[in-house]
Amino acid sequence: MSRISAHKPMTAGLLIAAAIFGSLASGQSLPPGDLPFGVFDPGGDFSDTKGVSIEHLFLPWEDVFLPSLEEAETYSSQRGRTLLVTVEPWTWTRDERNSPSVLRAGIFSGAYDETMRTVCSALGSLERPLTIRWAQEMDDGSGQFIWAGWEPEVYIKAYRRMTDVCRAAMPDATFMWSPLGYENMADYYPGDDYVDIVGLSVFSNGPWEVQILGQEQTFDDIFAPRYERALQFNKPIMVAELGYIGDADHVALWEADVRSKGALYPELEAVIYFNQQEVYPWPDDFGLPDWRVKQNILN
Repeated sequence: MSRISAHKPMTAGLLIAAAIFGSLASGQSLPPGDLPFGVFDPGGDFSDTKGVSIEHLFLPWEDVFLPSLEEAETYSSQRGRTLLVTVEPWTWTRDERNSPSVLRAGIFSGAYDETMRTVCSALGSLERPLTIRWAQEMDDGSGQFIWAGWEPEVYIKAYRRMTDVCRAAMPDATFMWSPLGYENMADYYPGDDYVDIVGLSVFSNGPWEVQILGQEQTFDDIFAPRYERALQFNKPIMVAELGYIGDADHVALWEADVRSKGALYPELEAVIYFNQQEVYPWPDDFGLPDWRVKQNILN
């Protein structure tokens, strides 16, 4: 079992990547292994780290400052990193967010076609290899995301429409369909023509696992069943969001595993670390786990 998914505290109108450029922290070492490694890294901990091959950006499709994408292009180009961009269909201004019903109605009426077209046109202007991940973790039942927990056929219809709009604006893009990886994930699969790669989320909160599950979980405990479910689609697989916290032994065990399992999981193409603190509470009063590599070892 993973965390209840949670994401990015950012001022509306700013691209999440923008925080990177104000911080040039000393290079953070990579976990050992040979699987390609990426980061969502708004604090810049990995800005000088050699060997990071993917830069993960999050942006809302409302109130986003699209010119900042040029900085993301420069930043990733200088470091030889490809881009994974998660487009979230809402605003990050919490008190201005739509309801699920308003979002669905807007998508199916065509009201958001121009919004998606504008975002994808801006992304398509970047001279970097780029993967689009729209409305992630749709199988999450926590209530965090207004696009999650819909009837599968409704989500599929929305995903296909937005992918068609985006593909018309940037025909060379790769598209990632990205469930959490729960038992019902296949219900939301939009079809082979709409998916180039499957992204999964894998998070380990050691103290929560001990208290609620009775023991800490390994990378294999959480990832293996999700990987097995994803194999049915015959697509490459990534861990699109990865994080772990716990005592020093727990963190060391995870670090030893996450990039060294390529032989065991041959369809796994990369892991991408979520180097940020949560903003949506973990269940059972466990607060906001801090996945940042400088904070994830707990006393």
